[in-house]
Amino acid sequence: MNAPPTPASASAPDGPPTPPAPKSPGFAAEFKDAVTFRAFALVLGGLLVQLAFVVSYVGAFHSPTPHRIPVAVVAPQQASAKIVAKLNALDGDPVKAIAASSTAVARDWVLTRRTDAAFLFDAAGTKDTLLVASAGGPSVSQTATQIAQKIEASQKRQITVTDIRSPNSGDGRGMTSFYLVLGWVIGGYLTATIMGMAAGSRPASRHRTLIRLAVLVLYSIVSGIAGAIIVGPVFDALGGHFWALSAIGALAVMASAATALALQTLLGLLGTGLVVLLFVVLGNPSSGGVYPAPLLPAFWSAIGQALPPGAGTTLVRNTVYFSGHATASALWVLGAYAVGGAVLAWGASWWREHRVGDGAPAAG
Repeated sequence: MNAPPTPASASAPDGPPTPPAPKSPGFAAEFKDAVTFRAFALVLGGLLVQLAFVVSYVGAFHSPTPHRIPVAVVAPQQASAKIVAKLNALDGDPVKAIAASSTAVARDWVLTRRTDAAFLFDAAGTKDTLLVASAGGPSVSQTATQIAQKIEASQKRQITVTDIRSPNSGDGRGMTSFYLVLGWVIGGYLTATIMGMAAGSRPASRHRTLIRLAVLVLYSIVSGIAGAIIVGPVFDALGGHFWALSAIGALAVMASAATALALQTLLGLLGTGLVVLLFVVLGNPSSGGVYPAPLLPAFWSAIGQALPPGAGTTLVRNTVYFSGHATASALWVLGAYAVGGAVLAWGASWWREHRVGDGAPAAG
């Protein structure tokens, strides 16, 4: 009778023994690995951008105060000089009065954006007229009306307000221009950022930069046409200017995208934060979309038209409602961002290639 197998032979595995499972690191080790200086810096940067966003928007919008609203004055010569001087001497400088030779001239000034309103003095009676163009910014027209009504009441006179250029019926409060440009600008820098993140946060070479710029040009053209379709045929908010709006949109998107590409090429992730700071934190509240420049504090009023959101909003609004008057500076601003951003992006990629070729360590 054979002896039963021993326990050792019965439990012997067919293959090599299984190694023990690796021991998971403790909480302290995980914390040390997760909370690095880079992670801390990124969180701190996010907090600073958030606080800057709050400060910028609240600072711009918390207390809109009129400051030097351009107003044309039409009155007999002696009365005109007196009225102009009185308006310009108001506490806080809410208006900047300019004498106009006739009603036709004053009306033309309003429609060509030289002034925001026109005061027509009735020398033979006590009923005067205020001409406004609310399509250029309803808040400014309302403020000018309130100032005129207050002054007229103190003089025992009456004022009739005539809106000679109001927003389209589909444009509501005249905000479509601002929201359209806001979408174009955000789309431009987001697309440039996504392209950079797809293969590292910085372009690898001049060739890669040129390829990305070419793609951004095509994207800008498509974005401009798509935006014009939305505000035109779809919602009938800014109808009748399809190709002009398409061109403006392409320029606005390219200005935003090229600038973002350039800053990200130079500064990497920090460049993305700088783009958000310029275009969103500072650019949107100062653009004149919510409150035009005469109602903004001095800082936001000064920078608004030097940034793509403000320049784009002015360009769209004046093209649609004021026959393209007072748009030259806005065109130059957007063109400078588009061309300057593209040149800077290419130059930065060439500089990085040159540094790597000379043996310097590549950043990022």
